Amino acid sequence: MGQVIAIVSGKGGTGKTALTALIGVALAQQGKQTLLLDCDVGLRDLDLALGMSDRVLMDFSDVIAGRATLAEAAVRHERLKNLWLLTAPVTTDAALAEKDGMQALLDAVRARFDVCLVDGGAGLGESFRLATRCVDRVVVVTTAEPSCLRDAQRTVMELGGYPDGSVHLIVNRLRRRLLRSLRSNIDDAMDVAGLPLLGVVPEDEELSALLAQGRADSFGYYSPARRAARNIARRLCGERVPLMKL
Repeated sequence: MGQVIAIVSGKGGTGKTALTALIGVALAQQGKQTLLLDCDVGLRDLDLALGMSDRVLMDFSDVIAGRATLAEAAVRHERLKNLWLLTAPVTTDAALAEKDGMQALLDAVRARFDVCLVDGGAGLGESFRLATRCVDRVVVVTTAEPSCLRDAQRTVMELGGYPDGSVHLIVNRLRRRLLRSLRSNIDDAMDVAGLPLLGVVPEDEELSALLAQGRADSFGYYSPARRAARNIARRLCGERVPLMKL
């Protein structure tokens, strides 16, 4: 059975969706049958980062309602044979899944895929609750800025029902100059959020340009963000990988 991992953040601007795309690409390149499930209802953009917006015809609500099977609704990436996307409804008035419907969907996902990354909407609203229903693990994405760390704390409080070891932290878009100006370090971020660290992703100027072109799979081999995402993907699969030096 595969594992389902929600990737969430307490506020927008943390780079969560871009990071979800990068980790998904890394998992697929490592041979894992990977599904990216967009749960940001009404504000979906994971399809744009992957360059798949013109191929998406159905969404997860079609599967839950029985209008399509998982195999029919999940779209395979053109260049990465191990990567699929199942997107969110485009309108906020689309009926959100009840717990039983989401449970059935994710059970089918576990039977078909090695790993599913669920991209939740920013903040702690209904899209957040939808993304964190019935998943196996949760990853909270933050930056090192004080406001993001405070929101990460609030997010952790909302995830209090998860057992120890199933919720982790990623510090994204890390800029060394910002850390120096704040006189803080990664240990401070871990202490504030109260979570074990899954990975650190440095700011990468190449990222925005490539995602705007729908080319999340086209990062250079030596891109710092790509190397960090590849290490995180390996850790999600149980490997012990040291943190990259910044």
